[in-house]
Amino acid sequence: MNRYTWRTGVLEAVMILTAIVFMFPIYILVNMSLRGKGDLTPYHLPTANPTFDSFVNACQQSEIGRALVNSIVITTVSVLIIVFLGAMAAYGLVRATAAWSKVTFYIFLFGLLIPFQLTMVPMYQTFAKLDMIGSPVTLVMIYIGLRMPFTVFLYAAFLRALPLDYEEAASIDGAGPFRRFWQVAFPLMKPVTATVIILTSLYIWNDFLAPLLYIGGTPFRTVPLEVYGGRNNFAGHLISMLPVLIAFFILQKSLMKSFASGIKL
Repeated sequence: MNRYTWRTGVLEAVMILTAIVFMFPIYILVNMSLRGKGDLTPYHLPTANPTFDSFVNACQQSEIGRALVNSIVITTVSVLIIVFLGAMAAYGLVRATAAWSKVTFYIFLFGLLIPFQLTMVPMYQTFAKLDMIGSPVTLVMIYIGLRMPFTVFLYAAFLRALPLDYEEAASIDGAGPFRRFWQVAFPLMKPVTATVIILTSLYIWNDFLAPLLYIGGTPFRTVPLEVYGGRNNFAGHLISMLPVLIAFFILQKSLMKSFASGIKL
């Protein structure tokens, strides 16, 4: 059994202080959400008259509820398609032995170097000609294109470190490439899948520019647009954070396993 040394104590103290620093903004947000009108002291707990009126007003006086539904639908559909296509593309590129597979992989990586702002004007013109401005489907298509290079990169790096023993055994039993992927490889990629889900969900959920361009002023506004509208208080900001926090707590074990396993380039 490892002994508890002074180095362990110092490390624990540093980690506790780091956690306090990162949790302090959330404390301020929760604290201000529980205060009444005119009470703007963010540091002391509202022990006298804590109230949930801010949460009630955020739901009644704004469209934060509709924005939450819109963001959940857009994020969920986008992430599912990205995971499905990205995992299959990475598996095909890594397991293929042809020369074109490596070239295609580097083409995907090249997409990481192209910022969204560089393609913003031509994409907007294209979707405007297709009469797709104001549709959430447009956002889903954009997010798939933006996140696919990074997703393929993560899956490919993880697959290179994955042993081939199980897939070879399945191949001997008569399993084809599609079956080997879904029944053997994909379940083993659970840690990196959790990483892809969390990172992609955070990107899509917090994105402001693309929704502003393509669905701003429509009933399909997302949470960042609704918060930017200025009709929400601190409670509205806190409500908008809950789905992401819940998803993180559900997937945090798989995320930690993915980080611990490392990435082999």
